[in-house]
Amino acid sequence: MKVQKVMVIGAGQMGSGIAQVCAMAGYNVLLHDLKQEYLDRGFMTITKNLTRQVDKGRMSEEDKASTLERLMPSLDLQNAGDVDLVIEAAVENMDIKTKLFSQLDEIAPQNAILATNTSSLPITEIAAATKRPEKVIGMHFMNPVPVMKLVEIIRGLATADEVYQVIEDMTKTLNKVPVEVNDFPGFVSNRILMPMINEAIYTLYEGVATKEAIDEVMKLGMNHPMGPLTLADFIGLDTCLYIMETLHEGFGDDKYRPCPLLRKYVKAGWLGKKSGRGFYTYKE
Repeated sequence: MKVQKVMVIGAGQMGSGIAQVCAMAGYNVLLHDLKQEYLDRGFMTITKNLTRQVDKGRMSEEDKASTLERLMPSLDLQNAGDVDLVIEAAVENMDIKTKLFSQLDEIAPQNAILATNTSSLPITEIAAATKRPEKVIGMHFMNPVPVMKLVEIIRGLATADEVYQVIEDMTKTLNKVPVEVNDFPGFVSNRILMPMINEAIYTLYEGVATKEAIDEVMKLGMNHPMGPLTLADFIGLDTCLYIMETLHEGFGDDKYRPCPLLRKYVKAGWLGKKSGRGFYTYKE
């Protein structure tokens, strides 16, 4: 089982980053989305990232050109008909993901591996939407993908050892560090990170300190590069809320109950950096 051609589904921040690192590693990549404008935005982000690498002397113009040549846009899911691997990076929603995997199961070749970049949803449940659960696996990249080294590789209940090995080996070719994780809500990264962010929001909600003070304590006291409230704004408060709800439902433990202030901000449309306002205000 050899991976040569990859389809990445979703041209947003995560998907475009995954497509970029795959193309840089020499894979032929189809970047798929529902609308041309999403693809245009994704390709613009990739081109900007590669240009920055050239400007910093980390990449030659020739390498940039050949990387872009290996990237192709896709608006038709039928294009998955000749790929070796699909990496889904669509919106974090179980209904959308299971529907997508059911379609991919019909279209992709029998030997193709179907991977999901979900940050918290059960791989086993996503795999159950297909007739090839042994070929379904989680590949959770970190944001921003071109910079961050970690990829959590999550086995579903039925994931075959051979499939795990192929994905682990392929991850290393992307110049990433694979870490094996079992299928529990939030895996490792978000099971630890999100309750910390949620607790920081409770600290603000209860008036323990200002948002600036909370972030400063974690940066200077715990050596975090970014405070938890700033980080929440960068992740997206709607995403933080969704992951906390997934943890709360998955474990049935109230220690994962989302802070009421987080719910209030999301209902107000204050989603963080992407909406221009979260815990902090952002100018375009």
